Amino acid sequence: MIEIRDAQAGDLADWMALWRGYLTFYEVEIAPDITTATWARILDPMNVLTSRVALVDGNMVGFANHHTHLTTWDIRPTGYLEDLFVSPTARGLGVGRVLIDDLVARGKERDWVSIYWITAEKNKTAQKLYDSYVGRDEFVRYCINL
Repeated sequence: MIEIRDAQAGDLADWMALWRGYLTFYEVEIAPDITTATWARILDPMNVLTSRVALVDGNMVGFANHHTHLTTWDIRPTGYLEDLFVSPTARGLGVGRVLIDDLVARGKERDWVSIYWITAEKNKTAQKLYDSYVGRDEFVRYCINL
């Protein structure tokens, strides 16, 4: 059984272990102060950044960090799934699907217009899951680092 809930203050150590795995997967380093600020934002009820966490047998095995924002294409907000990660030990259990399904249900409850996300071109395993929900749209991402 996979339990999904909001991240809580006592989850820091478990979330941090998953976060390190996520950063390792994407071969990036993020300064500790940014990670600390991210965690603080997740816990701040006045901030839009939220983390839904997945537990199996009481152990945290995944997270879906997300937030909403306004869009010019609809009057409802849209959801952005910023980070989705499942521990390698829990892959194949359906955790990623349950986390996405949870966000879809949350979006419907809160009247979001859509949920969107991006992934690395090399992340073929995740793309198989994502393709089971919806095909890619026609947009190409550009990013100017400042």
